Amino acid sequence: MDSATSTAAPAAVPDAPLRPPGRRRAAGWFAVLLLIVPTVVVVHRIMDMDGVTPVPQLLAFLPWLLAPSALALLFALLARWRAGMAWATVVLALIGWFVRPYDSGLADVPKGQVIAQLDVLTSNVEFGNATPGLLATIQREQPDLVFVQECAAVCSDALAAEISQAEYPYRNVVEGAAASGSAILSKYPLQKAAGIASLHAMPGSVAVIAGQKVNVQLAHPLPPIPDGVDEWRAELDLMRKYARGAKGEPTLFAGDFNASQDHAAFRNILDDGDLRNSSALGGASRTPSWPTMVGRPLGTQIDHVLISEEFSVRKARFLELGNTDHRSLLVRLDLHAGR
Repeated sequence: MDSATSTAAPAAVPDAPLRPPGRRRAAGWFAVLLLIVPTVVVVHRIMDMDGVTPVPQLLAFLPWLLAPSALALLFALLARWRAGMAWATVVLALIGWFVRPYDSGLADVPKGQVIAQLDVLTSNVEFGNATPGLLATIQREQPDLVFVQECAAVCSDALAAEISQAEYPYRNVVEGAAASGSAILSKYPLQKAAGIASLHAMPGSVAVIAGQKVNVQLAHPLPPIPDGVDEWRAELDLMRKYARGAKGEPTLFAGDFNASQDHAAFRNILDDGDLRNSSALGGASRTPSWPTMVGRPLGTQIDHVLISEEFSVRKARFLELGNTDHRSLLVRLDLHAGR
């Protein structure tokens, strides 16, 4: 019998598995875990809300959430997870957008002629520990206005004994223990003002500069510690009301705000008072002022000098005092003639 060649049908190839291999699944889960916190924080930023612990604390460090978001994008790429890639890309784009200096919508340069130039220094000396550095900075830089927070007895005593009354004849000092003391020193005449009621002293005055009255208000609200967010928000709201009440008047609002530009409560102060952040106008919008222990560029900027539209900024610098968890901010301003 003739032999016949027969061709067997090829064996069926099983369908490719619907799920990715184990490593890809793991990469996808890593992407999800890395995106949860940045997503929650950026949603609060979009909604102009500070939320509850830990959101206010994380908002202070919003730029650093770029790192886990970028890592999440890498894991999503490894997992070949298109939805995850899109998610991570959107979060990265939003954080990048918010990292820009906050724009209060006001013109940068006033139109009136310059009637005075002044340097303004704000320093949190951490319970008075940085008093020697503060004294050295004042003597070296000779600022026209000085705002000091956490000026405990060692600080207020040293200011009285070692800073010449001839150089700084006008002062508004509230003595207090630990973090509660504050001081304003001025080369310009100071008139009385109510200040802001708070646990840490927030004195205020009216300075007469080149014949023009300028509100000078020190800032030092409570920090947003996990069990004190409500108190922090309440004191920032009092500061917002102060800024709104001073709207339309030349104003300097300086100190440790315990809030960054990524906190809605801080932006409300800017917007309600038509104020601008001098460090942003001076080219230092994201220079960290706290905590000094981590070193630059880490940290967040919570020490500010806010200015009304009668002022323009020549320069902004953050200075190291030593023995304090804050950097000081020194800004050089021009005061322009009224509108």
